[in-house]
Amino acid sequence: MLSRRLLLKSTAAAAAGLWLHRQARAFGFRSANDRPRVAAIGTGSRWCQKATGVDGPHGAAPSFRQFGDYIAVSDVDSQRMERAAALVKEWSGIAPAQASDYRAILDDPKIDIVHISTPDHWHAKIAIEAMLAGKDVYCEKPLTLTIAEGQLICETCRQTGRIVQIGTQQRSDERFVTAIALIQAGRLGKLLRATCIIDGAPSSPEVPVAEAPRHLDWNRWLGPVPQTDFRYLAGDNGETKSWSRCHYEFRWWYEYSGGKLTDWGAHHVDIATWGLGKTNTGPVSINPVKVVHPVAFKDGYPTDPSRYNTATEFLIETKFADGVELVIRHDGGNGILFEGTEGRIFVNRGKLSGKPVEDLASNPLPGGALEQAYKGRPLTDHFRNFFESVRDRVEPISDVFSHHRALSTCHLAGIAARLNRPITWDPDRQTIANDPQAQSFLSRPYRKGFEIEQG
Repeated sequence: MLSRRLLLKSTAAAAAGLWLHRQARAFGFRSANDRPRVAAIGTGSRWCQKATGVDGPHGAAPSFRQFGDYIAVSDVDSQRMERAAALVKEWSGIAPAQASDYRAILDDPKIDIVHISTPDHWHAKIAIEAMLAGKDVYCEKPLTLTIAEGQLICETCRQTGRIVQIGTQQRSDERFVTAIALIQAGRLGKLLRATCIIDGAPSSPEVPVAEAPRHLDWNRWLGPVPQTDFRYLAGDNGETKSWSRCHYEFRWWYEYSGGKLTDWGAHHVDIATWGLGKTNTGPVSINPVKVVHPVAFKDGYPTDPSRYNTATEFLIETKFADGVELVIRHDGGNGILFEGTEGRIFVNRGKLSGKPVEDLASNPLPGGALEQAYKGRPLTDHFRNFFESVRDRVEPISDVFSHHRALSTCHLAGIAARLNRPITWDPDRQTIANDPQAQSFLSRPYRKGFEIEQG
């Protein structure tokens, strides 16, 4: 439970901002006086690829800045932080504050919103501390590294009343929302199964121990996770042109991420859970039918610290108490297949197909069906949905509670994959039954000095 002092602090912060948020109902996202003040924590490629030195199109910041003004940036890589600051000045004409320690941002009363784009293992700690500091939060997916972190985030969000949106932007994509509306209208009949095809993860050559670059604070980059050597190997690989334990490539190490199961799984399993109507529960069984890891494992932990270690191939079957199945696999065309007694549809970022979709030409969805699926609000851009939710103090389309449930399925799939055995889950108690070793993976200790600051 959160301490009384912290709750009082958070309540006071909310009260202090009440006038602001009442006035925020007039946000037009145009006038400087009406725009929320935003701080970026983590300025890698998910924030803006240009800040990494790559002139690419990826990143949320160019869209985010349409609705709010960045007034501060923070990163443990000073080179990226300086590039981010230069970008903000280019966009707004005003240089933002810079902070290598994100806590300076949380202490700044001028900041209304924190935009988190750090590696996964930092997400929960910063998001929780930001809520306790009275900030609203937009956090890139996946929101957590463990199920226990998700439980604490949900508790903190309930008790502070902050608005938190996760960067699962498929929830604001018309194709996916139409798929949900079709299901809710009964066009597939009784749902039987959802299959999430999320592609495999890469392996690596041996990545040698190296000296961290001077512009990177490796100790702070690691933060809550155990101290370990920096590893780096230059080569024609990905946006960083390297294999490493750090920027971008952190996704392929269980120490910092869940591999593809939480990378793309955070997107597709989220939509599948939404479509199946399971956002308040979880599967009761998780069966790793096939799992291939690039290194050997012992007791659920990789034995080789020099190579990527998340699963490269997998077929994991999960089942809910009512018999409905959610399958996660690496092979096939990336996307989600929903199957029901009356039909099936396939949806991804490029298409929505299946006979129920074709039938829309002669039997369209009733008026307001998309709005009903989209929590009763007009379907809009994912970032605008967040800023409008901040303005109106309502739950955004990608809320922490549904995300926690969907991501718990991803985390459970990862636990079963690491131990290479089925596990049984109690979704009401949120515990693993009759398997203390598997249960131990639901949380992780934080490295001394990097615990979540709750008072």
